[in-house]
Amino acid sequence: MSSASQPGCVFLVGAGPGDPGLITVRGKQLIESADCVVYDALVPRVMLGWCREHCEKVDVGKRGGKHILPQEEINALLIQKARQHRSVVRLKGGDPYLFGRGGEEALALRQAGIPFEVVPGVSSALAGPAYAGIPVTHRDLCSQLTIFTGHGAPDNADILPQIRQLASCPGTKVMLMGMARLRDSLHELVQAGMSEDTPAAVVQWATTARQRVLHATLGTLADAVQQAGISSPSVVIIGEVVNLSSQLDWRSRLPLAGKRIIVTRTREQAGELSRSLAALGAEVAQMSTLRIVPPSDHHAFAEAVVASKHYDWIVFTSPNGVQKFFDAFFTVYEDLRDIGGARIAALGPGTAAELRKRGVMVDVMPQKAVAEELIAEFDRRADDFGGIAHATMLWVRAAQARDFILRELTKRKAIVDECIAYDVAPGDADYAKLLLEEGADAITFTSSSSARHFVQMGLSLPDGCRIASMGPVTSATLRSLNLHPDVEAELHTIPSLVDAVCRLFSVDS
Repeated sequence: MSSASQPGCVFLVGAGPGDPGLITVRGKQLIESADCVVYDALVPRVMLGWCREHCEKVDVGKRGGKHILPQEEINALLIQKARQHRSVVRLKGGDPYLFGRGGEEALALRQAGIPFEVVPGVSSALAGPAYAGIPVTHRDLCSQLTIFTGHGAPDNADILPQIRQLASCPGTKVMLMGMARLRDSLHELVQAGMSEDTPAAVVQWATTARQRVLHATLGTLADAVQQAGISSPSVVIIGEVVNLSSQLDWRSRLPLAGKRIIVTRTREQAGELSRSLAALGAEVAQMSTLRIVPPSDHHAFAEAVVASKHYDWIVFTSPNGVQKFFDAFFTVYEDLRDIGGARIAALGPGTAAELRKRGVMVDVMPQKAVAEELIAEFDRRADDFGGIAHATMLWVRAAQARDFILRELTKRKAIVDECIAYDVAPGDADYAKLLLEEGADAITFTSSSSARHFVQMGLSLPDGCRIASMGPVTSATLRSLNLHPDVEAELHTIPSLVDAVCRLFSVDS
């Protein structure tokens, strides 16, 4: 909380052109630590999911050609929020200073005595052409770039004379915010001497799953755009470099290009899956249907961790369980060797990988992360360790885990104690609905819990959205909830799930 005498700082942050991966590291860090985020309409909603739980989020974007707030009121709002909060992020599409009115906002803050910083962003003027395979400069074709707007200031609405002057500028021309007067703008360039045969292209919703690219010439682009139904937000590129697109269009060749995929893992766990899907061209939206929370009985959990070194076996059935167990373990013990001589069992490769990060090797692990497979693996390997009858075992689990493992180990005369390491709670339903409103081509579920909470949050799938499941248990849960998976990972691993998603769309191609 700041005060009028000591206001907080306003950070004018460029959100980039649309792909959340193109924001700067600095910009993402500021969003994650902000007390208040004031954002525009074109800001990817995924970025709002990076905010802290109690961060105030204010939408000042433009809808239907009209701003929710006029610019003067946005300026006043930023000043007001800076006097209420320590850190205010003004999140703007593209770059704050490139036709983004960031300069106006900075001047208003300066005049009000509010400290501010500017975090540049990747502009669609550069990213749009790049994602369409068009380099805006090329030393064999042009060494000059002109970026202009087709939308003038309110008191200078007639921008066409300025556009006419650009006809004599050599090199590539990139027009932003020009779709409303596209035909007039292109006509002015031709009338001022540019050839109608000059290559031209338009990129709509650049860098997102909705990206569309249309090639034409200066003389035919307006008709082609009208026929194709392309509108804002779009970037127009004019110049010989447009012809390089057929050779340099890298993005459309990626297997998941043009697909928007929702990942329902928790924010902490979604990284690997999201990065893998994005590397294949997908636009990824992280939507946590659940949150990992501490167990209700903290004392019992702590006692179990302290006593863990006295067991013959420790059984881990999830990466979350591994994380929470060792976070608690190292608050009590300084050395991993204090875990004693316990053998380690892990439910699948994902859990085993989390153990390996801590230098813990696994004695028993099924290839599929299914409780039935873990018990079967104990049975298959019984001769290797003399069976588990009368062995003491500590099962590290979630509060809502099914009791199959406990029942089956007990049947085999093992002495099993439960260590409830964490519980799960629903995610942010409002944010989830916001993401779903933008549509999706597929949604991934990596656990039964994520599926159950999806339904408990009152969510429903967008039209045409298909389901990718991590494995048979998750698939069974989905079916019980009347959500029928379209594809299932062969192994309970992130790479296998990514392969399944690719299979899902390879059928369409």
